[in-house]
Amino acid sequence: MKKLQQKFYDRDDVILIARELLGKIVVTEIDGKRTSGRIVETEAYVAFTDKASHSFAGRRTPKNEHMYCAPGRSYIYICYGMHQMLNIVTNKKDIPDAVLIRAIEPIEGINTMLERTGKRLLDNTLTRGPGNVGKALGLNKVHSGKDLLNGEITVFEDKLSRVKDDAIGTSKRIGVESAGADGLLPYRFYIKGNKYVSGRLVR
Repeated sequence: MKKLQQKFYDRDDVILIARELLGKIVVTEIDGKRTSGRIVETEAYVAFTDKASHSFAGRRTPKNEHMYCAPGRSYIYICYGMHQMLNIVTNKKDIPDAVLIRAIEPIEGINTMLERTGKRLLDNTLTRGPGNVGKALGLNKVHSGKDLLNGEITVFEDKLSRVKDDAIGTSKRIGVESAGADGLLPYRFYIKGNKYVSGRLVR
């Protein structure tokens, strides 16, 4: 496997990056335990202008400060007080574009993932949806702002990472209806037919 380098994240098209992250492998090394999974669903969030983004209109608080980091950093936020959501920061420092990792297909450390999520058997709910992704990978708020090139969270590519265009589905994002017209933008990408993809599959 080959680790994604800074230049992958340091681009101004977060929508393209969200699409290209499909098929890549996210790896965590936490508390001596290695877990990994192939990314099968993402959502793009555009800096400043996207009403669905935490950075809309330049909003900047202690909670979303890591969105403003240099590209190639993690941004983890807590949803409903319990779900740890993994985002990858892109573009330039102080331009808070980000990609939410909505689902992965487990590869390594499945027993560890089962233990972390309180599940007994492997099924498609293990890493289906961003809350389950964060829990299975062992992530929490302390892992926000981490450098994806040198740290507990890394992203790799291998010979299976290139996903053909006709295998990629596109839809509106999930759970951002309050963003009005922006909530309808086709910024969600997923690998068609993958059982770990969350929500309704829109072709």
